[in-house]
Amino acid sequence: MWRLISSGSTERRKNDRKLVTAIRTITGFAPGNLELYRLATLHSSKGTERDGYRESNERLEYLGDAILGAAVADYLFKKYPFQHEGFLTEIRSRIVNRESLNQLARKVGIGAIVQFDQKNVQLQQVILGNALEALVGAVYLDKGYLRCRKFVIDKLIQPYLDLDVVVNSNHNHKSKIIEWAQRNGKDVRFELVDVKNGGRNREFSAQVFLGDEPFGLGFGQTKKKAEQDAAWKTCTQLGI
Repeated sequence: MWRLISSGSTERRKNDRKLVTAIRTITGFAPGNLELYRLATLHSSKGTERDGYRESNERLEYLGDAILGAAVADYLFKKYPFQHEGFLTEIRSRIVNRESLNQLARKVGIGAIVQFDQKNVQLQQVILGNALEALVGAVYLDKGYLRCRKFVIDKLIQPYLDLDVVVNSNHNHKSKIIEWAQRNGKDVRFELVDVKNGGRNREFSAQVFLGDEPFGLGFGQTKKKAEQDAAWKTCTQLGI
C-alpha cells in the first residue's frame, strides 16, 4: 500500500511540475493557485462525477469567455479611438470566435496540457478554444483582472494576431467556397454529419462536398459554426 501511495504521489508531483512549467510558458508567470489551472485543463470527458456533478472546466470556460471578451474589447477600444461601435464589435467577434480561439490555443500549446478522452480523436479539434477560455478564467481568479488583461494582450493578441490581417480579411469561408465552386463549375453542398450532446454544449459536425468528393470536416457548437469550420478547412485544402 505504501508503494502505491508513494508512486501516486510521485506521479502527481511530476504532473504538477509539468503543469507549472506549461502555465509559466503560456502566461509568463508562475501560477498561485495551481488547482484552478488543473481544473481549467480538465475536459468533462475526463472529469470525475461527484454527487451528480461532473468535474470539468466548463464553469471556468463560462467565466473566461466573458473576461476574454472584455479584455479584447478594452484593447480594441484604445487601439482604434476613432472607429465606430460596429467596427469594434466585428473585430472582437473575429478574434474570439471558436475557429480563431482553437487556432490560437494550438499556437500557445494548450494541446499539450488539456486533459480529455483521447479515444475520441475528433474531440481535441473542438475543445482547445474552450480550454483557452477556461485558462483565462483561471488567470482572472488567480491574479485579478489587470494581470489577466495583460496576459491576454501581451501573450495572446500581440504575439499571435496580425490585426491588419484580421481587419481586412473575409472570415466568411462558406461564401469563399461557394464563389470558388461557381467559378470552377463545381456543385457544392454542406451536409450535417452528426450532432452530439456534450454536457453544457452540443457538438455539430458538418462536411463540405464538391460534387461527390468529400472535403473539410468541421466542428462547432452550432450548425453554422460547424459549416464555417468545414469551409475554412476546405479553403486550406484548396489553397483558396
